[in-house]
Amino acid sequence: MSTSSSHQVLERQEGKGLQPQFSLDDAFSDGDDHDDALEFSSAAIRKHLAEQQRRNAGENHEEELATESSSVNGHDASISTLDLDGSTGDSKSDFDSASHASRPPTGTSDELDLPHDLSNKASSEDADELDKGAPVDEEPVLNMHIDVSKPPSGRIVLTTENGDSAALSNENRAPSPQMAPVSVPPRHSRKPSRSSGPTTFQKVMSKTRPHFLPPKTRQEDQKHLADWETMMRQSHMAEEKRRKALQERRLAREFAIEQSMHVWEREIVPDWLVVHRDPRLRKLWWNGIPTKLRASMWERATGNALALSKDNYRSCLSRAKRALSSGVFPSDTLQAIEEDILTTLPTLHIFHPKTGPLYQDLKDMLCAWVVSRADEGLGYTRGASKIAAMILVNMSAPQGFVVMRNLLERHCMRSFYGGTSANEDVEAYYRIFDTLLADSMPKIYFNFKQHQISPAVYLPGWLIPLFLDHLPFEACARIWDVFILEGDSFLFRAALAILAILEPRLFFPDRQELTRETYLGAENKAAIEVARRDGRALDGAKYEIYSVDEETLWERIDSMEEWWRETTWRRLTQRELPDI
Repeated sequence: MSTSSSHQVLERQEGKGLQPQFSLDDAFSDGDDHDDALEFSSAAIRKHLAEQQRRNAGENHEEELATESSSVNGHDASISTLDLDGSTGDSKSDFDSASHASRPPTGTSDELDLPHDLSNKASSEDADELDKGAPVDEEPVLNMHIDVSKPPSGRIVLTTENGDSAALSNENRAPSPQMAPVSVPPRHSRKPSRSSGPTTFQKVMSKTRPHFLPPKTRQEDQKHLADWETMMRQSHMAEEKRRKALQERRLAREFAIEQSMHVWEREIVPDWLVVHRDPRLRKLWWNGIPTKLRASMWERATGNALALSKDNYRSCLSRAKRALSSGVFPSDTLQAIEEDILTTLPTLHIFHPKTGPLYQDLKDMLCAWVVSRADEGLGYTRGASKIAAMILVNMSAPQGFVVMRNLLERHCMRSFYGGTSANEDVEAYYRIFDTLLADSMPKIYFNFKQHQISPAVYLPGWLIPLFLDHLPFEACARIWDVFILEGDSFLFRAALAILAILEPRLFFPDRQELTRETYLGAENKAAIEVARRDGRALDGAKYEIYSVDEETLWERIDSMEEWWRETTWRRLTQRELPDI
């Protein structure tokens, strides 16, 4: 297109003029010597665009878009790039400049766009009317002002003949139909498929590597997994071997006890006090009393310091039944008895409320015991159900009632079963145990002191039921054998042995971990999971999950022979309990 035709596109407004040497650099320069606002006639631009539209109607639309897109990326395509200084140029360059003025560029948001009424679609409709000779509609003429002194987002201002104006910003620009935005289909996230999940080792095998080392290769991961599986197999084999060894030792000990039956019948049954004079017989007693002789030996060794008659059980039971039938028996005490029975030796199933054959005998014995203590103002103590159950397993209820009452009248047991009136004696026993713990296992003692864990946290739970809640039944039976013979000191010796077995597990920074939630409270989740994996029953003694069994416990008790002295126990009791 010639220079004259190029100048026909632009119309001068009255009172406004163009600088003859205005260039592209001057329009967008940072200088302050050109602040003039340029004015354009929308009708003239429409006319020019319509002519160019007819001339290029046969061109491929996709090719044109590609050409124009590459042209925009190469240079500034704003409206001010029209030939304003009257220089000559070809029609192609003029058309490119006008085309850029009629649709939004594809560059950044700082590049300027024209409103929708100045688009090529509107220009084509107006051009058809001009070809037919129809007059142009008398619609308001829009004048466009470009102020280069303003930021790019507010450089274009549209005004009408009435003087109304509106700034054209990126928010109110309408997209051109020619350059309609391409809709991008939304990304559909693929729903993860369900799986059985990684194994225990796969969850940690890639997370335990130090951060400064490179990631493991697949071969290294597979090798470590194979090594881990081998170690687990070896660990299971070693644990199984240890269990078999303990089982063989227990069976060998029980066989030796049965073989020693003639010694019991010939030397101990006639006069049980001989065991205090003969170390050989005393060692035989410590190995365990034969089952068929346990009832008579317990009765003789416990004695009858209360001078109870054989009819004492019948009289106390009849009083208890009258109180139950008349509704005088305390309901809270009866409820405490029922709840205590539910947790009594659950693995034996002989004290179950619905199916246990000894349930009613146990309940009657406990009710009779409550009545016998009523004259002293004492009520029921939780844990007594375990004592009565162990006695009923070995003897009849009338015989066992006498044994139970005399056994619980020993000073240490009476202190823990004596209610609030015996609190001072209980505190004295706590101090005695603290002294023994400090002498035998100072690390545990100082660790407990650091976390403010006194014997009051764990010792009553062991001594009141005589370890039946925490140790296996066989281990408890053997402890009872020695406790009835040796007295209260052996209870503290067994308690020290339990702490010695648990020692590697007792060094934790949190007090709650040590007491209620983990080892002393026997609620450690990791140990429970290991026991469940190994197929061990979880309804038995609490410390069985820590592999505390009869043989292991007795190894610790026997190891105390080097430092345990009965004289030390007597000296501590005389110091803390001078009245006994």
